[in-house]
Amino acid sequence: MHLHDFWFWLIAVLWTGYFFLEGFDFGIGVLTKALAKDRTERRVLINTIGPVWDANEVWMITAIGSTFAAFPDWYATLLSGFYLPMLAILVCLIVRGVAFEYRHKRTGERWQRNWEHAIFWCSLLPAFLWGLTFADIVHGVPIGPDKDFTGGAADLLTPYALLGGVFAVVLFTFHGAVFAALKTEGDIRHRARAFAARSGLVAGVLTLAFLGWTQAESGNGRSLAALAVAAVALAAAMLLNRAGREGWAFALSGVTVAASFAMIFLALFPDVMPSSADPVWSLTAANAASSPYTLKITTWVAALMTPLIIGYQAWTYWVFRKRIGTRHIPGPGAH
Repeated sequence: MHLHDFWFWLIAVLWTGYFFLEGFDFGIGVLTKALAKDRTERRVLINTIGPVWDANEVWMITAIGSTFAAFPDWYATLLSGFYLPMLAILVCLIVRGVAFEYRHKRTGERWQRNWEHAIFWCSLLPAFLWGLTFADIVHGVPIGPDKDFTGGAADLLTPYALLGGVFAVVLFTFHGAVFAALKTEGDIRHRARAFAARSGLVAGVLTLAFLGWTQAESGNGRSLAALAVAAVALAAAMLLNRAGREGWAFALSGVTVAASFAMIFLALFPDVMPSSADPVWSLTAANAASSPYTLKITTWVAALMTPLIIGYQAWTYWVFRKRIGTRHIPGPGAH
């Protein structure tokens, strides 16, 4: 395997891991409005991801940094062509992080309500935009012979891309509901399971629609296998959620998310950004890669740092593995 192929698959793993982890973060943010009955229950939901949400975002930072190091042309074309959605995602992630930290600083009704609105919208919008972005990547966007994006914002808003955005929102919300059922206790746990059962049906329809369209347009044998894994895992997650096996249900909802985004990369390879203007101008893992020497250096860095990142994150999840409920919320103004 060439180093540029290795780095393509490593970046695919990083993005897939990011959506597995950040997916339920986004889902919890949406559920603060869709599931929680009152402020106390919203605090319970927020506290389920409180110790881990920022570590989950490390995967995104690592994926983008790896793209810059290993595929500078891909990085430049992606972040310039998708400037507006990327800017919106960045602003939302910043505001959401601030909302997590500042929401409890004052007890005023308006203060807390405004930050809770921010958590909801800054979870829903990035989920939609990530789905739209990766749908556009695999579908192809206008790229010229000099590897620059030559289209406009309207070129990103195709029916396929919009379906990808809605698919991501609903799938992440289902993933978040299963996580909420796993991490909470009492009435909110049971309502999270019921919400997961309902949202799972919608997620199933959208998953088959979006991944089926992807397979028909860009697929191959490997992507078809990933589609099958996603469909089977989603069905199994719904059955296990109904049976009250939240741990297994969450693992399989995570497999659904991972297989869905893995399918995108399996359908994409060896391209990294297909050109809808002319396939000859597409960016590929070979023509968008850094020099072999740069790839060697970055491979050694990745070999040293990746186990540390995975290790400390696994330790964090182990430490904060307990369920929480409304009885753990001491009173107004507490974190």
